[in-house]
Amino acid sequence: MGFVADHASIRQGINWVILGHSERRHIPTIAESDETVATKVAYALGASLSVIACIGETLEEREAGNTNAVNERQLAAIAAKVSDWTNVVIAYEPVWAIGTGKVATPEQAQEVHAALRVWLAANVSPAVAESVRILYGGSVSAKNCDELAGKEDVDGFLVGGASLKPEFTAIVDSHKCAKAPVAA
Repeated sequence: MGFVADHASIRQGINWVILGHSERRHIPTIAESDETVATKVAYALGASLSVIACIGETLEEREAGNTNAVNERQLAAIAAKVSDWTNVVIAYEPVWAIGTGKVATPEQAQEVHAALRVWLAANVSPAVAESVRILYGGSVSAKNCDELAGKEDVDGFLVGGASLKPEFTAIVDSHKCAKAPVAA
């Protein structure tokens, strides 16, 4: 999957994997394609693992107005290989908002999450669009977590660097504002 074999993960009691993370997609020496990520998602599901599948656009793609097209392309690759979405969580992580100091507004996050549900309804099924959890993973912090958690289509967070800071407890507690589970 990444650098750990599925059987080793399962033996260690690890039931979840994160696939398609921006570093694996955008670091030139790794450069995982949409197809590679989709293959890994299908493989992990077949190995009885649950998957957090990451998707998201770069700053250049966003500024060019291609946010939805990029996310739909990445999601379409996964949809072509997955028939049962029960153990799939989608993490929208705008690459331009990860560790750059630029942060998506809660409205921008909601807009993308809603668009993902529309795409899923049209291309997978309305049931999957309604039931799949979509996490937000773009520089979540104690300052923005409550407002993000209150957005209708934001089902939780994929937290990176903030999980190592004392403010992480505020992010975990943001579920009190809404339905948002937190994955770190």
